[in-house]
Amino acid sequence: MAMVDAGDGSGMGGGGADRSADASGGGADPAGGGSKFGNIRFGNVRGSAIGIGDHNRIVNGREGEVPCDPAYQELLEAVRQLTDDLRRVVPSPEVGVLTDELAQTQDEIQRTGRAGAGRLARIRVLLQDASASVGMLASGVAVGQAVGALLGG
Repeated sequence: MAMVDAGDGSGMGGGGADRSADASGGGADPAGGGSKFGNIRFGNVRGSAIGIGDHNRIVNGREGEVPCDPAYQELLEAVRQLTDDLRRVVPSPEVGVLTDELAQTQDEIQRTGRAGAGRLARIRVLLQDASASVGMLASGVAVGQAVGALLGG
């Protein structure tokens, strides 16, 4: 198996000995001592991702938020704002549970581009449970409205 870097970031193209990766198992090492398992040599790799072995997970580029529907993007922004605002309210068990659910919601939207209906329903209930602390926060109202729009009412 040979992988060659063209030097243009594409990871493919022609090249000399300095640009090859040989995992055939039959070659000798550069010192001439031979190799039982083969040699792997990388030189001048740019803009590429390389994985060797089994069960690799390779991400070439920024691993960040998944693009999502505008309604979920609106919910994500409202969740972030409410999370920031909840840091300034008097702590209570209801606020703690809501904060945890908001963190999980933010993570789910960032990973998948959406939040499940069950999670949205839990947020709706938790907003009601924490209404004494959240009721006066504009961000709490925004999350409630975004959740209502996604759940259909």
